[in-house]
Amino acid sequence: MRIALPRTWALLGTLLAGAAVAEEHEHAVIRTLVLPEQPEAAPQRIYVKGQVVTVLRFEQDLAPLRARLVGGEGRFEPVGVVGRKVVLEPQRDLAPEEGFSLLVTLSDAREVPFLLRPPGRREHGSADQQLNVYKDRDGYEAMASALVDSEKENKTLRAENERLHKEEVSEDHALAALLTTGAVAQTPFGVADHFSGTDGDTTLDGTVYRGTGKAAVVFKVKNLSARRPWSMSSVRLVGRSDTRERPLAVRSSSAVIEPGTSGVIGLVVDGSAFVDSGTLTSLFLELYRHDGLRQAVVELSPSLLGK
Repeated sequence: MRIALPRTWALLGTLLAGAAVAEEHEHAVIRTLVLPEQPEAAPQRIYVKGQVVTVLRFEQDLAPLRARLVGGEGRFEPVGVVGRKVVLEPQRDLAPEEGFSLLVTLSDAREVPFLLRPPGRREHGSADQQLNVYKDRDGYEAMASALVDSEKENKTLRAENERLHKEEVSEDHALAALLTTGAVAQTPFGVADHFSGTDGDTTLDGTVYRGTGKAAVVFKVKNLSARRPWSMSSVRLVGRSDTRERPLAVRSSSAVIEPGTSGVIGLVVDGSAFVDSGTLTSLFLELYRHDGLRQAVVELSPSLLGK
């Protein structure tokens, strides 16, 4: 018997409609930069994102006198110099291939270049929010700031290793991997519904599966762009009445879908994710792409769990 699902099922109106802006709260990204000793050294990168403020904080005796953008006119809010800080805010996200120069003149008369770039897949697409800039890596403040960076990096690596270990022994991740390779017959899932749509540079073909105590979705993504790669930034599973994220298993055929090629993303949701205060509830599965925009929304009914 065909499962009756709400009309908002495939796209809450339109599956690919323009990719709505992601509403995820970004964790603060604070990094340490040490100015190169050689003037001809390559400019250091600063990762910026539309409508996210990035602050360069210079140590006391390196106060910036002025700052100017090269080639970024009309793309950024006016660059601000406030005390020891330079403030940046792009009006919108930079394209993957874009980069702009920021030239900062310091109190010692040096002009230091920085390269402004989009985050891409770095740190899950997060922009730099504060950069502590030092001239001497052996100074106390620089060493203390670098130590904090190192501790954060180690904590991130430990968490990532723990996550990978859990995925190695996870039944749901194994099922997601089978779905991604097309081995549906080796899984307990049956087709519940199908949807498809085309955005300007992306075609998305989706299949929803029902299973005993689990549900699954498979996205087949074709990148129609002639020059821009496509990649998945993140996937969120939230309730109908709250934004608490539920766990799910995700596997993809490739990290990046090159122009003119296709890829597959398989997702498995355990039945426990549908339980809210002892009651079964519908969930929304949100797929975000590399630039932080929402590519698709799928409503999952608890009736997918079968018996």
